[in-house]
Amino acid sequence: MSSSPQKWARAEQLDAARMVDALYAQAGVRLSLEGACSGGQVGAAYVRWTDGHRSVLKWRPHSRAEEMEAGPLAVTEALRLAGYPAPATELVAQVGHAVVMVQELLPGRKLDQLDQRSLDQVLQLNQLQADQLSNRPEIPAVDLHLRDDGPGYCLHGPLRQHNRRSAALERWIAAVGADSRPRLSGADAVHLDFHPGNLLASGGAITGVVDWDGAARGDRRFDLVTLRFGIHGQETDRGVTERLDAVLDALPEDILRPTWAHMSLRMVDWAIRHFTPIDVEHWLDLAEQRVS
Repeated sequence: MSSSPQKWARAEQLDAARMVDALYAQAGVRLSLEGACSGGQVGAAYVRWTDGHRSVLKWRPHSRAEEMEAGPLAVTEALRLAGYPAPATELVAQVGHAVVMVQELLPGRKLDQLDQRSLDQVLQLNQLQADQLSNRPEIPAVDLHLRDDGPGYCLHGPLRQHNRRSAALERWIAAVGADSRPRLSGADAVHLDFHPGNLLASGGAITGVVDWDGAARGDRRFDLVTLRFGIHGQETDRGVTERLDAVLDALPEDILRPTWAHMSLRMVDWAIRHFTPIDVEHWLDLAEQRVS
């Protein structure tokens, strides 16, 4: 049993030039496009304002500006007030079905390798996310999508049809979903895409955490599960993976199982639809490590 990746819809990509023109037409803001940011699956671009300062242009397709402002952008603002190195949002606009955002360009460069020192800092940042939304109950909680499809990601169908391994994984995910709440409980800030590609560093210190577009309320430890997926197959310092695995081993089952199921669904589905069969096997190898 297998299916071609071309059968499934792929994520839409940012057309930065068109978005810059749209911002000028709608908001009268003239930005100069300087080029694409490296990494990411949907796209971001560097832009410059007329006063000379540089920012990052992002978009989130099939979204509403008011929902972004009440959800992910409210999460990052709460964290910024607590001293967390998250970017400020300088402009938000609705362009068709998409939300276009211009955000602060934080110092530092993408973290190339997670070492023991940076892992220490990551764990400290994760602790800072605790209870930051305790006075913001209106911010939506993380939807794990274990029982149904997510909005353009976490699709169950590709796993069911790709091959026997992915179909077996989807059955496990659905079983975990049947035993779990559909949304993650808690009052912590959750990034939802917490991996080295979204960490900035300079001189050995983490200077920023970016790409909060999916942020929500829930349990901050979800981001540590995401980080484990994020370093899978990457070069890390000796013992980093084992140390992070030990942290996950200590998590309560009612946190670890549903969040591991979510990340397994997310990464395997994405690989089926966007990458090669070898990439699918890569994520299945990790996902199956905690299937029980």
